[in-house]
Amino acid sequence: MDWLTAGGTFLFCIVGIVVVALLGVVATAIRIVPEYQRLVVLRLGRVLGQKGPGIVLLLPIIDQGRIVDLREQVREVPHQTSITKDNAPISIDFLWYYKVVEPTLTVVGVGNFEMAAAGIATTTLRSVIGGILLDDVLSQREHINQTLRVKLDEVTERWGVKVTNVEIREIIPPRDVQDAMNRQMSAERTRRALVTESTGDKEAAINRAEGTKQANILQAEGERQSNILRAEGDKQAQLLRAEGFAAALQTIYNAASSIDQKTMTLQYFETLKALGASPATKYIFPMEFTSLLSNFVSGAEKK
Repeated sequence: MDWLTAGGTFLFCIVGIVVVALLGVVATAIRIVPEYQRLVVLRLGRVLGQKGPGIVLLLPIIDQGRIVDLREQVREVPHQTSITKDNAPISIDFLWYYKVVEPTLTVVGVGNFEMAAAGIATTTLRSVIGGILLDDVLSQREHINQTLRVKLDEVTERWGVKVTNVEIREIIPPRDVQDAMNRQMSAERTRRALVTESTGDKEAAINRAEGTKQANILQAEGERQSNILRAEGDKQAQLLRAEGFAAALQTIYNAASSIDQKTMTLQYFETLKALGASPATKYIFPMEFTSLLSNFVSGAEKK
């Protein structure tokens, strides 16, 4: 009885192991591939091609699958000391971006893509920097980025990888060059400050001159208007005086028209009386005076 019990337990264990193994085989035979990945299938070592996305069925033990990520990846190349064309040591680090475009080539074309790409990036950086002067390295960063991208892309193309971008993060020049750059930057800032100050003084002087000009123009305009107003006033005053004088003459004329000969003769006598009171010894009489006297005498005789 114990033998039967032990035999049943052993058989149960065997069946369990077989079931677990079958489940493991079935699990490895069914692969779910996301949209951003591809599964490169090798059957007995021969490449069948890429599969996915979705559910991919593999033959257990016979088929092998290698997952390849199609998303754009970024890798960092740490600080590398490179020698420029003019023999100046310079430290540079950069980031490079890539994406797999041919998953099959990435699997069968290179054993360790990450290590191979890092080595290529380092040697390419040194090659590019070695052909550029130090001043150009510091001032032509975009040109270096483009050159690195093109050279890396030429190498990684045979691995089914496309280099999309390269960005230099930091460039550390030698200490003496850094000090010279700092002095140059300080001098440039001083120059800009002087230029800005002189420009401000120039604009202020222009504004002051413009203000003085406008003030003089306004003052001259005011004086002109004042002179015009004074001239208009003088003109009006002269016209009024002339009108008054003309009115006075007209009044005198009207009054003189009504005076007779005798009245005029009496006026002459009054004038002679005034002349006689003066200390003068010689008198001049107009010719009309004799005619006035004769008229006056004749008038008196008639009476």
